[in-house]
Amino acid sequence: MLGNWIKGVFAPKKPFPPLAPDVAFVALGDIHGRADLLARALDSIQDIRIVCVGDYVDRGDESDKVLRMLQAHPDVICLSGNHEEMMLNFLDHPQKHGPRWLRYGGLQTLASFGVAGASEGTSGAGLDGIAENLRSAMGQDLIQWVRTRPKIWRSGNVAVVHAAADPNVPLDQQTTETLHWGHAEFEKRTRQDGFWVLHGHTIVDTGTVTKGRIAIDTGA
Repeated sequence: MLGNWIKGVFAPKKPFPPLAPDVAFVALGDIHGRADLLARALDSIQDIRIVCVGDYVDRGDESDKVLRMLQAHPDVICLSGNHEEMMLNFLDHPQKHGPRWLRYGGLQTLASFGVAGASEGTSGAGLDGIAENLRSAMGQDLIQWVRTRPKIWRSGNVAVVHAAADPNVPLDQQTTETLHWGHAEFEKRTRQDGFWVLHGHTIVDTGTVTKGRIAIDTGA
């Protein structure tokens, strides 16, 4: 038994399968209100599938333009991220979820839609009013578009998500919490099903490729 354990520990690791998507595609990392960068990317990338990993709103000054630009490009695959989740939670339950969203960049999103009067200290009925004004500014069509964004996109042995995938769970059984916010074992354990996971969410200086993981959020 000890001999088998030693062999297992010191046996050469199997190489991870090469990337093999069914279709060629370009993935765009977290956009965060940078309509200028998004417009440049859409203009320069032609005749190839574009997949966006989510986090279109907050922090940057033009979340409104980013959302409307993406909505106008149905050929672009737009996944949801944790910042879209926080914004929708605010719209549904302003007093419960508003304070957190405002701390994480919601103030910039509100300003981009022309919704004034909010601060990190806004509470109670004030949040209800802010949410109502944001609903009016966005319109139901755009809100519904945000609500219906997929959480994962797959092609061949590549899965694109916003934040992470639990390496112990099949891709079709991942939770929204993991896909949007991450998982403790994502960067520690290698998937055993041969799938690469391409993701944003965690800022890196430059795109990184490790065994089965590709990180592309360079901090827009």
